[in-house]
Amino acid sequence: MSALAPLIATPWPDVPDLLLPALGETARTVAVVMTIVVLLGGPLGLLIFNTSPLGLTPNRAAHVTISWIANLGRSLPFLVLMAAIIPVTKLVFGTTIGFKAALIPMAVAGVAFFARLTENAVREVPRDLLDVGLAGGSGRWQIMAGIQLREALPGLAAGFTLNVIAMIEYSAIAGAIGSGGIGYLAVNYGYRRFDNTIMIACIVLLIALVQLIQFTGDRAVRALTH
Repeated sequence: MSALAPLIATPWPDVPDLLLPALGETARTVAVVMTIVVLLGGPLGLLIFNTSPLGLTPNRAAHVTISWIANLGRSLPFLVLMAAIIPVTKLVFGTTIGFKAALIPMAVAGVAFFARLTENAVREVPRDLLDVGLAGGSGRWQIMAGIQLREALPGLAAGFTLNVIAMIEYSAIAGAIGSGGIGYLAVNYGYRRFDNTIMIACIVLLIALVQLIQFTGDRAVRALTH
């Protein structure tokens, strides 16, 4: 028998026993990463816009520096970024495999992506509203929170949706370093063991998950649009 002959495929009734724990691991990874992404990427996006010539506090040097930092995380394909950042991951967590090893590269990519999405959403806020806030004596932080973020909510919801989907894709790629989740299951059971049942189940689950998140995000955008 050839060494490449497929192993016995997993019976369909046994698929949920493997798939559901993997789905939980993916959800945990994405939830942790998105918490970091929103907490860091949102303020970073506000700073990028407000230090630009159109912002509340134009500052060319600060704008160029912050933009460069955001672009750095978006310049490399995720696989390359994941490999390049291994020394940092090793330094912080003491390991280069597993759940923790996936957090840093996913957070770096996600924060940079969400920062740009936040910048674009805030840029769509009419300048007249900012001028009214300034004329009314509001402070810059009040304007950022009360006008920019509030008026940009539909765009931020759309950006958040895109970012969640991107993180699901990245978590699947991170399965190659043993981070767990659907990607790990697809690689180690579906691909390496030639188990078409698991591979098909993982693909269908990822497609359904992305569709559900996109549908939910679109509903949120419509609800927030006024």
